[in-house]
Amino acid sequence: MNLALLAAYWPVVLSGLWTTVRLCALSILLGLALGLALELGRQHLRLLRLPCRLYIEFFRGSPILIQLFLLYYAGPGIGLVLDPETAGVAGLALYGAAYFAEIYRSGFEAIPPGQIEAAHCLGIGPLRTLLRIKLPQMTALILPPMVNQAIVLIKDSAVLSIITVPELTKATTKIINETFSIAEPLLVLGVLYWLLVAGLSAAGAGLEARLTRHLKPAGRPS
Repeated sequence: MNLALLAAYWPVVLSGLWTTVRLCALSILLGLALGLALELGRQHLRLLRLPCRLYIEFFRGSPILIQLFLLYYAGPGIGLVLDPETAGVAGLALYGAAYFAEIYRSGFEAIPPGQIEAAHCLGIGPLRTLLRIKLPQMTALILPPMVNQAIVLIKDSAVLSIITVPELTKATTKIINETFSIAEPLLVLGVLYWLLVAGLSAAGAGLEARLTRHLKPAGRPS
């Protein structure tokens, strides 16, 4: 292990790590919002049902690398010019939204239909039904697959180096090209991705435990 090499290039690694964290956070948040919009459009708006379904099928059925190439390299041909980071965030968000939409669908289907019918009979509007009945109940159910999909997006962010985004993988590639050392940079790369994934997994597990604490059986009285 060449510690001197790692010490010399540590600022480059930290810069790439910060870029990865920043872009992934933005992508996940945008993907969650767009995924919810897609699923609501597919469920409640007849005119948007087919477009939403086609969107979900396309982005789930094609590689993210092809989507990034279309967005970044083919986009200027139709007047869509994006800088690498913007294209990277947009690409990850658009890709993740299709999977998040399917997770939302499973959550909505888990809500007992009788509760929705009861809300309708009580005169509760669709928006309040969504905010007060559907979302609170489904959140705990869909949290594990949501966290899993967010982890997938973090690992998929490595492909952003192909469109010159200076994220963690791109920074590591720069070190390899300049020093011709392979083992140390790649080992650090793997450890840092593992730490990101482990941190998100721990945060998701803690949030799930908090959301489901009322479901745990009460202790027996002494």
